[in-house]
Amino acid sequence: MVRACLRAPVEADSLAAKERPIPQVSAGIILFRRTKAGIEVLLAHPGGPFWRNRDEGAWMIPKGLVEPGEEPLAAAIREFEEELGTPPSGDPQPLCRIRQKSGKWVEVFALEGDLDTGSILSMHFSLEFPPKSGEMRSYPEVDRAEWLSLDEARRKILPSQTPILDALEAWLAAG
Repeated sequence: MVRACLRAPVEADSLAAKERPIPQVSAGIILFRRTKAGIEVLLAHPGGPFWRNRDEGAWMIPKGLVEPGEEPLAAAIREFEEELGTPPSGDPQPLCRIRQKSGKWVEVFALEGDLDTGSILSMHFSLEFPPKSGEMRSYPEVDRAEWLSLDEARRKILPSQTPILDALEAWLAAG
């Protein structure tokens, strides 16, 4: 069962509500492992010039858009592999659904496992940079990933993804 980290708003049946664009839906996996020091989660730092000098409040779970006709779990697995260079090993379990600051909904799955952060090999995207320069440059979707304690993850994760950590803690405590 997917837990709602935030409740979806109920929209009135009005013309204004019908004209609003449907929020995008993404899906992702929060990989965690148990260590002697406690639970650690794998977070990814986005690549590109916008994120280059950002640390606290910039990290995220590997995630991406759910394509039309695609199941959220399939999208989460695909995005994990695209962003980290390896498919997840195991059976991800539904964890929660959050709404990010942008309005995008994210279906989140939890998976216990391990991953060598030194082996990250992310897909790349092209971006005109500097802006209006006419020069296209290639950047990795994820420039690095790290295992972080839950306390450290709370400082580094995007604020809108903090409820994922809360849901993971509650899910693990419930056994």
